[in-house]
Amino acid sequence: MGFSKRFHLQQNIDALRIVFKLEKEKRQATVGERLLMIRYSGFGGLKFVLNPVENEIDINHWRKTEHDLFPPTQELHQLLKENSEDEKQYRRYVDSMKSSVLTAFYTPPQVIDAISATLRESGLNIDKFLEPSAGIGSFIQSFSQNQQSVTAYEKDLLTGKILKQLYPESNIRINGFEEIPEREQTSYDVIASNIPFGDTSVFDLSFSRSRNDAKVQAARNIHNYFFLKGTDMLREGGLLVYITSQGILNSPKNEPIRRALMQDNNLVSVVRLPNNLFTEYAGTEVGSDLIILQKNTAKQNLTDREDLFCQSKPSEYNTPGNALFQNSTRIIHTDQKLDTDPYGQPALIYTHKDGVEGIAKDLKQMLFEDFGKHLNLSLYKGEQNDEPVIQIPIEPKVTPPVIDPVIIQQKPQPVPTLVVRQESPQELKQLSIFDLFESAGEPIMVLAPPKITTQAKRQSTKKKRHNRSSARPLQ
Repeated sequence: MGFSKRFHLQQNIDALRIVFKLEKEKRQATVGERLLMIRYSGFGGLKFVLNPVENEIDINHWRKTEHDLFPPTQELHQLLKENSEDEKQYRRYVDSMKSSVLTAFYTPPQVIDAISATLRESGLNIDKFLEPSAGIGSFIQSFSQNQQSVTAYEKDLLTGKILKQLYPESNIRINGFEEIPEREQTSYDVIASNIPFGDTSVFDLSFSRSRNDAKVQAARNIHNYFFLKGTDMLREGGLLVYITSQGILNSPKNEPIRRALMQDNNLVSVVRLPNNLFTEYAGTEVGSDLIILQKNTAKQNLTDREDLFCQSKPSEYNTPGNALFQNSTRIIHTDQKLDTDPYGQPALIYTHKDGVEGIAKDLKQMLFEDFGKHLNLSLYKGEQNDEPVIQIPIEPKVTPPVIDPVIIQQKPQPVPTLVVRQESPQELKQLSIFDLFESAGEPIMVLAPPKITTQAKRQSTKKKRHNRSSARPLQ
């Protein structure tokens, strides 16, 4: 079924009408009302809603092909005016729609379900979940589990109202992701979203005034910002699951962003999605990527695969690309052609003949293979020795003590560095201070000095006097 602008607009109007009614009556939605609100799809691809509609003659400023959309657009604006306290609030609603027109393209639920199902089947239990750009909550619906703590951000005012009604038990914040409190850093198990994209800058002083050049750069582009801010919010071993524009991986300017991500995160999966992913839901053909990272601040080196992730590399047709996509194995598609992107620039266009269902099926198979190879489940579960790793600051001028060589049967272990990367659960090893001197692996016991009783002290003093009287000077 093709994308119908009129159909999606009418569904949005019906959903907003229900929300305003629920707010006035101060009650929660019925099952039927929830089903209608879930059909809300935002205003991505409905740019005409910003056209003038004050008077009937305003239709003359519209495209002739969109004249049939004039009446429902009038209905939308009338609904907003009737439910605004004043002109100022009405303008806020309109500005909110204006912001969402270019960025609100909701992900088909089948694709989201393929991702969340792979996580569950891989043994991940999510206790604390964050959705930083929630829309109407498709990721919340798919990733939610019993007794789960859910926090979601949605900056669009109208969409946020619907989100609150659909998920009354979740912590819904109608704000931008940049307003998340610092105290919530390193606390979330999984962060998943279809994040906004564009050259929109983000007002976050912790980024724009940071000494980290990558963070300063990220604050200038909202999609880059969401990646670095998201990894800040992840706990050790947690997963970042983002669908984003291809610019993250294609643009040479974003290499510092990609390297910053690879410094403290493992690359679990990266998949290029076909251009017809959003056709049925938003009426647009846009290239996007799925990127899944696992936080690992103890990593020391990049794998070959992660190094390729950092490199922009044009295709054989000189179109933008990433080194990981030099062959088509990481791209879900059945057909490809050389064409132009939505901005008129040359691009390779990938499509899937089986639509959303075919995309979801192929995606799940690819993710299952990636999780089997690259997900560190023990790191996610925190299955490590509870004894703290002893980290001793190394002073370059201090000469280490000379230790007599010890003959051992096994190959001596190298001196560990301060930050140790643990590649797999089988290689986990808790360090102690004795590891710094290449212990042969045998347990070393440190005996505390014996307690000296009062009687022993007297005997020791008496013995010292005797020794002093019998001592002879050195010759």
